[in-house]
Amino acid sequence: MKELMVVSEVTTNGVGSGGIIIGAAAATSAASGASATPPQDLRERVKDYGQDGVFALWDELSLEERDFLIRDIRSLDLARIDRIIRCSFRSQGVPTPEIEPVPETSVSKVEERTMEERARWWKMGLKAISEGRLGVLLLSGGQGIRLGSSDPKGCFSIGLPSGKSLFQLQAERILRIQRLAAQSNDDTFVPIHWYIMTSPFTDDATRKFFESHGYFGLDADQVTFFQQGTLPCVSKDGRFIMETPNRLARAPDGNGGVYSALKSSKLLEDMAKRGVRYIDCYGVDNALVRVADPTFLGYFIDKGVASAAKVVRKAYPQEKVGVFVHCGRGGPLAVLEYSEMDPSMTLEINQTTGRLRFCWSNVCLHMFTLDFLNQVAHGLEKDSIYHLAEKKIPSVHGHTMGWKLEQFIFDAFTYSPSTALFEVLREEEFAPVKNANGSTYDTPDSARLLVLRLHSRWVVAAGGFLTHSVPLYATGVEVSPLVSYTGENLEAICRGRTFHAPCEITY
Repeated sequence: MKELMVVSEVTTNGVGSGGIIIGAAAATSAASGASATPPQDLRERVKDYGQDGVFALWDELSLEERDFLIRDIRSLDLARIDRIIRCSFRSQGVPTPEIEPVPETSVSKVEERTMEERARWWKMGLKAISEGRLGVLLLSGGQGIRLGSSDPKGCFSIGLPSGKSLFQLQAERILRIQRLAAQSNDDTFVPIHWYIMTSPFTDDATRKFFESHGYFGLDADQVTFFQQGTLPCVSKDGRFIMETPNRLARAPDGNGGVYSALKSSKLLEDMAKRGVRYIDCYGVDNALVRVADPTFLGYFIDKGVASAAKVVRKAYPQEKVGVFVHCGRGGPLAVLEYSEMDPSMTLEINQTTGRLRFCWSNVCLHMFTLDFLNQVAHGLEKDSIYHLAEKKIPSVHGHTMGWKLEQFIFDAFTYSPSTALFEVLREEEFAPVKNANGSTYDTPDSARLLVLRLHSRWVVAAGGFLTHSVPLYATGVEVSPLVSYTGENLEAICRGRTFHAPCEITY
């Protein structure tokens, strides 16, 4: 890091022309009897990496604060972090390959699938699930800050008649699939193992939430929690930012941190020991996610690819979603974030279809082989290239601009020797919960409406009738995941019956 470390003047807000200055040492020690200087070995280590500014306020610290700072710094793998900063900084401004749209002919589209294919994939998927070959990987490191809650986002209820949280909806879908898999295999099955990635900010609360709710009917030993890592936030010249005089500013390493977390926690080996060969990976904030979808799994196995992703068509050109693209003509698939797209690209039309050229949205619904996950975990760590997210960072000088270092789950696709894209309908499988009610999109209200509308269609298709105390667009019925996964098993319950919405169908 030495070439990145530039000493600069300090302005009144603590930001200089070359970066963020951590602070100036006080003349006297605040802690009587405390060590006059930091441990020599530690001073030499941080100096080797150009990060000796972490001790700039040492003389102002109490004995306890000094001890905390020493432990905080010793916990860092400085060589790895230095490599990440160097590689990530160097990657900025490097010319990227020409971006090409994904041809529609290379996507499995909803309207082109036959009933025979769907039935075959469903059966193949259930068989693999019953034999314990599928593991489920949940990305759940975020808090519901934008939803007005400091709790883990999975604890959030979108206001369904049942009041169920996102965690409960997903757990009950796993229970339903287990039941269907057992029925398809003479009532024998291996429980689906659920790997849940938390963060240091959500881990304890997530574990307690599951414990207090009895794991929502799952066996406790079929759920494994593990934490994603964090990385120090850095200034524009690569120096660590101090949140307080004795604590580094840190941030989670992005949902792509799941790969290094799986590797460091030896959960890839755990999956292999359990006989898991395929991993269904998704984000917690989708109220309509089909967890452990047998059709998607069967399609994945049938294609024999290393990775796959469910995609939906962009709703409109300016929709804030990343899209799948080819990096160079015939190059690997990758996800281009909406913020990285030239505005003109979002408007380009495929003259043959009349649709958007760049239309296949990434909605964080992925399938990987275990062999490929191992490859990605080693490849991403070796390359050490992270995305630089410019953010306001809490620091000893107040909030100041700096970089958070993140990897994304979709970074894996550029490593894949073969990727399949599988179109789904957003009204059936994509109800994101990202913003508080009152926002223009992706709110609890909009997600709830999508769930109730879908379930109302299931009830009507099964021969049921609905009455409403308020207009249909504002309400509907909720079908418990324990009763039905995709609308099956409802005729005996619904045919000829009238349901007064809003309500939950639980039997």
